[in-house]
Amino acid sequence: MAASTVALLTNAGGAHLDAYITGLAEVAEAESIVVADPSGACEANVRAKLGTKLKKFERDHARALADHQPTMALITLEGIQSPSAIQAALEANCHVLAEKPGCVRAEDFAPLVRLAEMKHRNLMLALGNRTRPTVREARKLIHAGDIGQIYGVELHIIADQTRLKNPAYHKSWFADRARAGGGHLIWLGIHWLDLVMYLTGLKIVETCGFTGVVGGQPLKIEDSAAMALRFDNGSFGTVTSGYYLDKGYHSHIKIWGSHGWLLLEPHGATQLQWYSTKAASPQVTKYAGPADTANYTPLVREFVQSSLGQIAPPLTGADSLRVLQTVFACYRAAETGQTQKVG
Repeated sequence: MAASTVALLTNAGGAHLDAYITGLAEVAEAESIVVADPSGACEANVRAKLGTKLKKFERDHARALADHQPTMALITLEGIQSPSAIQAALEANCHVLAEKPGCVRAEDFAPLVRLAEMKHRNLMLALGNRTRPTVREARKLIHAGDIGQIYGVELHIIADQTRLKNPAYHKSWFADRARAGGGHLIWLGIHWLDLVMYLTGLKIVETCGFTGVVGGQPLKIEDSAAMALRFDNGSFGTVTSGYYLDKGYHSHIKIWGSHGWLLLEPHGATQLQWYSTKAASPQVTKYAGPADTANYTPLVREFVQSSLGQIAPPLTGADSLRVLQTVFACYRAAETGQTQKVG
C-alpha cells in the first residue's frame, strides 16, 4: 500500500468528476488511485487520464475501501448518497474530501464531523474557492486590520439559466431537492457564504429572506434566493444567489469596514481591489499577485498534502458544517417567513 493511496468514490452523475480525475492525475503526492464507480461510466476516462497511477477500478465502494486501505477518499455523489459513503470512508480511517452538498440535511452531516474529530481525520466539503490566491490575499488584508472593524457585506453570485432549460437537467439529481438538498443556494451560493465567513472570521448567526423559481422552469429546486444575514459581531449582510444569465457568471463579494472596503470579483477583470484609510495616501489598490485558477487541482493538492500532514487543511469539518447549517437556515427562513438562527 502506497503511503498516499487515494480512493475516488463516485457513481453516475458525480459532480465535477472530470475535474477531480484531472486533479488526482496532476498532484504528485497522490501516488496511487483506486476508483470505485458502481455505474462503470467513468472507467475509460480514469484509465486514460490516470495511467499508471490507477491501482484498480472497482464497481463497489466498500470493496475499494476494504481491499485497498486508502489513506484518503475523495467522494463525489448525489447529496442523498453522500453521508453513508462519507461515514464508510471515515470508519475505514480515511481523510475525506466530499463534493458539496455532502447531505440533504445538516443533521446528517453533523455526526460525520464528530466521527472525523474522534478519529483525527480531515473532513471537508469541496469549497475550493478558499484556495484562490486573491481570496487568501483578501483574508490576509482583513485579518491584518486594513479595512478595520467589519460593518457590512454584500454577496452575489449569478449563473446561467441555460442549464435549467435542458430536459436532461430537469431529470437530474441537481434539479431534485430530495436528492440535492436544494438548488442554486446550496450548489453555488454556498461558496460565497463560506467565503465571507472565511474572509472575515465572523459567523453568520441569523438569516431571513426568500427562495423560489422565478424562471418558470419545471424544477424541484429554487433557481433564486435573496437573503439577509446577521453576523456574530452585530453587522449585517445580503446575498443574492440565482440562475439569471444566458451564459457565464456575475459575482462579487464586497466588504465594508471602519477603515475602508474590499471588493472580490472572481469572474471579473479586476479580481481584487481594496481601499484603506490606514494607508499614508489612501487610494484604491488593485491586486497584482499570482492569478487565480478555475480548476479543482489546487483543492485536490491541498487535501492530499493536508492528509499527509504536510500543511493545514484548507477547511475543517466544523467549517463545512457551519456553512451547511447556514444554507439550511436560509431554506427554513424562506419556508416559514420567519428569521432563523443558524446552528
